[in-house]
Amino acid sequence: MGAASVDVKKTVNLPRTDFPMKANLAQMEPKTLLRWDAEDLYAKIRATRAGRPMYVLHDGPPYANGNIHLGHALNKLLKDFIVKLKTMEGYDSPYIPGWDCHGLPIEIKVDNELGARKAQMTTAQIRAECRKYAAKYVDLQRGDFIRLGIFGQWQDPYLTMSPQYEAVIAGAFVEFLDRGYVYKGLKTVNWCIHDRTALAEAEIEYEDHTSPSIWVRFRLTSDPAAIDPALAGRNVYGLIWTTTPWTIPANVAIAYHPKFEYVAVEVGDAVYIVALELLKASAEKLGWDNPKVIAAFPGAKVEGAIFRHPFLDRDSLGILADHVTLEQGTGAVHTAPGHGQEDFEVGVKYGLPVYCPVDPAGRFYHAEGAAGRLPEEIIGKTVWQANPIISGILEEHGALLGEEKIKHSYPHCWRCHNSTIFRATEQWFVGMERNDLRARTLKAIQDVKWMPAWGQERMSNMIATRPDWCISRQRVWGVPIIAFYCEKCQEPMTDRKVLDHVVDLFREHTADAWYEYSAAELVGEASCARCGGREFRKESDILDVWFDSGSSHLAVLTPDNGLPWPSNMYLEGGDQYRGWFHSSLLVGVALKGAAPYRECATNGWTLDEQGRAMSKSKGIGVEPEEVISKFGADVLRLWVSSVDFVEDVRLSGTILKRLTEAYVDFRNKIFRNLLGNLNGFTPDADAVPGDQLSEIDQWILLKTEDLVAKCRAWYDEYAFHKVYRAVYDFATTDLSAVWVDIVKDRLYTAGSRSRSRRSAQTAAYRIVYALTRLLAPLLAFTTEEAWGYLCKPAGSPDSVHLALLPEPSELTDGFTIQQRERLANWDKLMPLRDQVLKSLEVARAEKHIGKSLEAKVILKAGPDLHPLLNEYAADLPALFIVSEVHVDPAAEPGLSVEVQKADGNKCERCWKYTLDVGSDPEFPTLCAACSEAIK
Repeated sequence: MGAASVDVKKTVNLPRTDFPMKANLAQMEPKTLLRWDAEDLYAKIRATRAGRPMYVLHDGPPYANGNIHLGHALNKLLKDFIVKLKTMEGYDSPYIPGWDCHGLPIEIKVDNELGARKAQMTTAQIRAECRKYAAKYVDLQRGDFIRLGIFGQWQDPYLTMSPQYEAVIAGAFVEFLDRGYVYKGLKTVNWCIHDRTALAEAEIEYEDHTSPSIWVRFRLTSDPAAIDPALAGRNVYGLIWTTTPWTIPANVAIAYHPKFEYVAVEVGDAVYIVALELLKASAEKLGWDNPKVIAAFPGAKVEGAIFRHPFLDRDSLGILADHVTLEQGTGAVHTAPGHGQEDFEVGVKYGLPVYCPVDPAGRFYHAEGAAGRLPEEIIGKTVWQANPIISGILEEHGALLGEEKIKHSYPHCWRCHNSTIFRATEQWFVGMERNDLRARTLKAIQDVKWMPAWGQERMSNMIATRPDWCISRQRVWGVPIIAFYCEKCQEPMTDRKVLDHVVDLFREHTADAWYEYSAAELVGEASCARCGGREFRKESDILDVWFDSGSSHLAVLTPDNGLPWPSNMYLEGGDQYRGWFHSSLLVGVALKGAAPYRECATNGWTLDEQGRAMSKSKGIGVEPEEVISKFGADVLRLWVSSVDFVEDVRLSGTILKRLTEAYVDFRNKIFRNLLGNLNGFTPDADAVPGDQLSEIDQWILLKTEDLVAKCRAWYDEYAFHKVYRAVYDFATTDLSAVWVDIVKDRLYTAGSRSRSRRSAQTAAYRIVYALTRLLAPLLAFTTEEAWGYLCKPAGSPDSVHLALLPEPSELTDGFTIQQRERLANWDKLMPLRDQVLKSLEVARAEKHIGKSLEAKVILKAGPDLHPLLNEYAADLPALFIVSEVHVDPAAEPGLSVEVQKADGNKCERCWKYTLDVGSDPEFPTLCAACSEAIK
């Protein structure tokens, strides 16, 4: 062998791997999905973990209406992170996705599609169209979620419209009824006049709304002296302020706070009763000039006073109520029990009529229940149309003292986004005080781990203050309320055998059976317990969809599904404190005695770069499909892993650009770089024992051990953003900018089978084998791709997702205690390296050297550093990436660096300058080390 027969360049061990530098994720990922599907990877994972302890994240069902948006992607990917993480921790962690298929949005969409045809269709036929519509979007969304790389039981999800699930919902209602939680009664509830249905608290959103605010006087007709002697013989009025003029026709009382101080003020020939603290503000609004206080008294004195309705032949009673505040108005609250929750509650206390002259469409009609005939001008008008008419009538009667527009937060229907009203109707309710449900639920909240921790207080406050749960809806697409009424005496029929029979029919035929069978067919031979009647009618209302989804744990976490109750975790957006978290909690406590989740986590909202909530209809934000088709699902997964998900998170073109750059760093600085340098390395045959590795290789493995230990701890906290940041920083600094830079010469120019090169390869192998598994829950596609190119130990699974997470100790296996202690020296050397590199940069800028290998570094080290540098003198050229280093002692502490041109000649192969280039006559252009390496 000689120089003539050897191509020196070809003897350099340059990195070589088929793992592509360019990801082409948008093309590669669908191929991976096809392979996963063909191999039934999810089933393999379940089989591999069979018999292991279980970890169950119960999926909250998204609504089967429309394509997925970025909020869906954020939530589902977080769940996938957790399921994959728990699987790789060794748990059996199944994932059964679900969909919420009932409810108003689908029914409205179907109504619009059917148009005039709907009038000729039966309820069962309309429901069939709703079912078809929901199934369409289940299929579309399922494909979108699978495209994100999410593993799960996709071919057999849970659907709230399946016969089994509908039977569970109906059965849960029957159980609630049987245990005494449920009652039917007249109450004031939130009502959507657009959709003509009652709404639960979870279906209300508060949006800005402009309302007419008016000040109205009610003449006192009882003896004023009974309130205060100073009022004897005076023309006294109660004064109210309201933002709902349309509710004045339903007024039956005026509420005062028993402990507030009120004053009677003289304005012209009239005297008005106003809260003392609100007198100044009221006088300014109404243009009163120096109102004269003639009496002062507590609100309790007004109880029992009789006022006269401004334009109806009706009295209005003075009552006391704690809900009266001093925030605005007059300190006197116009009270209409038919149109306000607090009004209703205080009305029950005083025996006031629950008068509601507004029909389901929000139009006035002549209703029974209170004295006085409504003005014809408002009959047939909607409440919003009636507002100005009623203000005009008040003005005609001399009762309107002031009027202005006010912009305030007002309840809106979360489905159609129209303003809602309060309306007294007969509805089905779950009583929060029945069987101590409220107190037991508050106790159950304390047994849950909330993430963030403030979730506990938020949920507790909601449960503590919520009214009874209205669970009935006046629609058709949902699970019917299983109740019958005797046609003869109207008594509800609650025979458990009959109701259970109906549940069984639902399980066999879906809840459509309620509409396909007559009441007689469903009831059979049963009779009315009260009058013996045999003819019944069916309840026409359906259950609140939150009752549907809140029963999901009863349907999914069952022995038939092989799943334990309760689940380990629920994870949804912050709005679910009033939604799925809330209803599931109430159902769980009522029927199972505990919360259906041990942990409850919340993710934030998705925002655009300016902090605006993403909205497809408003053209704000980024759609998942846009990201996936352009960059790939792993970039979207990387985004989710990079954010603190409990906070609101942003995504934009600028952020995506940074993410793609970060992805390139992950891909190339971890996977491609390390895999390329493992060319020709087989771990089972070529690995160097841990205690025989070079110290710098041991050092990087110790760093990786620390990284893995920290990441495993952060995974336990679901702090994915900390894992992302730590691995990214490690990859770009300690790994790439330090270790790989230092050992590059050894990997490229040492003998291909030499101990020194095998040492570096062993370290590279341990690192990439560990990080591929560590990142697998997050970068599902890229780690699977890298796994395919990695030469793994015998017996390794075909997919990284069948493997276990790395243990920190794997990285430093074989290290002795003494070796671990010595590695602290390298942490002292690294700051010195930074100092030298800065000096080299200066020398390069001043044209003293070109490449760093052209340099000789002379170090003058004080007594604090000289022993260390002298001990590691042989390692310093590689550490600084120079050809030569001299260490000289100095009297003063610290380090001075001098850069000179290296001595000797440049080796053609390793490019280092040495005095022994040409010492081997066979290779006159090589240094002695390179000559030895290629022989």
